[in-house]
Amino acid sequence: MTTPIKRLPARMPGWAKVLSALALVLALLFAGFRLSVVPGLKDFFGTDTEDRSGPALLRSIKDISRYDAASGNFQIVVDLEKDTRFVPDVIRGSRTLYVGAGTVDAYVDLGSVGEGDVTVDDDRTTARLRLPHARLGKPALDPERSYAVSKQRGLLDRLGDVFSDNPNSEQAVQRLAVRHIGEAARESELTARAEKNTTDMLEGLLGSLGFTEVHVTYGTATAQPPS
Repeated sequence: MTTPIKRLPARMPGWAKVLSALALVLALLFAGFRLSVVPGLKDFFGTDTEDRSGPALLRSIKDISRYDAASGNFQIVVDLEKDTRFVPDVIRGSRTLYVGAGTVDAYVDLGSVGEGDVTVDDDRTTARLRLPHARLGKPALDPERSYAVSKQRGLLDRLGDVFSDNPNSEQAVQRLAVRHIGEAARESELTARAEKNTTDMLEGLLGSLGFTEVHVTYGTATAQPPS
């Protein structure tokens, strides 16, 4: 009596394992893409969000002696394109359309006003003040009103995003938005409006104290003596 010999299963070649792994990765990527583009399909699985941030730490305190007299709201559409020389855009390259919205404040630094910049007559009815010219603060980008309209990336850039998480991917367009907003603020009449508002504020304040004439000029204020 003879016993049949069972054949051992053939081992999968190395190239077949590589192709199987690649097919699995592509299937997962396709599934993720479908979840992101089909409305309501992502909610079927449900997601939980938990804030694990630590407490905020106070690093420093700075006294402010400026009067914020005006604030401008700006919006810019940033079109940033990056190309690789001699490589088609479909292979390597990116183009991002980003809507950046932010504000710029204009202020008058009252802390630099010296004793010689404020004069009052003997009857305390006339006051003359010399203040420094209004200045612009740093542009502040509003994340609630800023967003990416579209992102076009080449094949290699997409593969790089799959295998690496780059949290700074939008920093380039955000920096451009901040720069353009600052340039627009400098070309606007924001500082002139700030000086007018400061004058109106001082006239109203000193008028309530009994001054009938208030003269406010802007130029180089006298430096404060050291305390």
